[in-house]
Amino acid sequence: MTIVTTAGRPDASSERLAQEASEALGYPIVERRKRSIARLQREYGAAVLVAGADRYELYRPGMEKPFFFHPNSAAFRLKRLLKEDKDPLVETAQLRAGDSFLDCTLGLASDSIIAAFVCGAEGKVKGVEADRDIAFITSRGLHSFPSASQTLTEAMRRIYVEQMEAVEFLRDEPDASWDVVYMDPMFSEPVTESSNFTPLRQVGIQNVLTDEWIEQARRVCKRRVVIKDRFDSPVFEKFGFERFVRPNTKFHFGYLNK
Repeated sequence: MTIVTTAGRPDASSERLAQEASEALGYPIVERRKRSIARLQREYGAAVLVAGADRYELYRPGMEKPFFFHPNSAAFRLKRLLKEDKDPLVETAQLRAGDSFLDCTLGLASDSIIAAFVCGAEGKVKGVEADRDIAFITSRGLHSFPSASQTLTEAMRRIYVEQMEAVEFLRDEPDASWDVVYMDPMFSEPVTESSNFTPLRQVGIQNVLTDEWIEQARRVCKRRVVIKDRFDSPVFEKFGFERFVRPNTKFHFGYLNK
């Protein structure tokens, strides 16, 4: 169960955001009445979605920090690309302007933001996210996050979000309908340097790649299936991915050609 409430000192903006979340997700609104998040969780036996002045925060039982949308590493990676530095996702996927990019594990959309920048206005980027709360928060964040960078803002706004299980979505897609199909199954073992993703790991659905998932991804892609996982993950060898080795990094990219 999940309830929606406002920030500790609600204003018109947070009350409006709470109403929008309630209507979109079907969760009841509970008046805050100066109660703490922990108290609301105890009293209602529920997760709490907080509508603040300009963002949503999700508190599920046992979470150390709330889940909320932020561009995270995408902002730094975008700055490097603008300086004509290389990006491992762009290199592995061989992304170029006008491409279509399907992200099967959207999460915070960091990789999709980079793909949307490279693919440009003529391209197409869609993110599929199984967790309905994450899909809602990320979708809203992509279209409302305030940024001084017009380039970042435009990239975020070009991403379409679909709330669905990835394999279910792939089954309905036509053959060779996406240039690149991308998957980032959540790390089965934590990567300590990636503290920004701790709330996502705690709240998100832990994806396990299956034979059907890979088969459907290869059917749907035109050029490449790309994966990101820990350097010691068995999925690279299990599914025959060519590894894009990045020395001294905790995660690697891999690819399968069509």
